[in-house]
Amino acid sequence: MWLWNAVLAAAVDGIRPLSYWQALGLLVLARLLVGGFRFGSPNSGRRPGHKAAYFREKWMHMTPEERLRFKEAWKERCAKR
Repeated sequence: MWLWNAVLAAAVDGIRPLSYWQALGLLVLARLLVGGFRFGSPNSGRRPGHKAAYFREKWMHMTPEERLRFKEAWKERCAKR
């Protein structure tokens, strides 16, 4: 709350250049409002292709009827977009 009051009151008060600290405060507020501070890629710490291997294995163990139902369900999901 303090950061919000300190930064936005000065930034919105008029059209004038922001100081370094006000810009840094706006950056912190923006990052907090849109998703926090995540470092690295969304897949960091995971094996590349892990989901693909999981679904490939799952697909290989499906019966032909299960595969057909799976395909139809995905076609239905994609048709809604």
